[in-house]
Amino acid sequence: MTLKFLLASLTLGLSAGVYASPELPRHADLDLKTARLLADTAMTNCTGTVSVLDRGGNLLVTLRGDGVGPHNTIASQRKAYTALSTKTATRLFAERARSNPETANLNTLDELLLLGGGIPLFLGTELVGAMGVAGSGGGEQDEKCAIKAAEKTGLATTRSQ
Repeated sequence: MTLKFLLASLTLGLSAGVYASPELPRHADLDLKTARLLADTAMTNCTGTVSVLDRGGNLLVTLRGDGVGPHNTIASQRKAYTALSTKTATRLFAERARSNPETANLNTLDELLLLGGGIPLFLGTELVGAMGVAGSGGGEQDEKCAIKAAEKTGLATTRSQ
């Protein structure tokens, strides 16, 4: 091998290395410890079922209070998913959907639940997950339980500017 060939190979190898490792954005993500803290905090304030999702929509934890109907488990998960995917509290999202005829079909999507009780969770400007509460006495009460838990754990329910 010639020196010219070795230098060309080395240059090609180094330049390929630059492209092989792109710098990807790093995101905050809700972890199991924080999800459990959120759920436990919510359960001290209400008697329903609470579900917490990470930023990708993966279920981290669900807790169901004693005597709460089994349908609330799915409802809390769907509320959390709706809040996560829309980045909006579900009660506000439901109000907006009802007032706009073009969004009337949103209630036909199996994954979404247009009832109060789901909130997105933000750390600064980053969406880190969502929480849904169901079975605490109505959508407004479910939402209050979720918001109180988020506030006590230091997470916001709206993106800070």
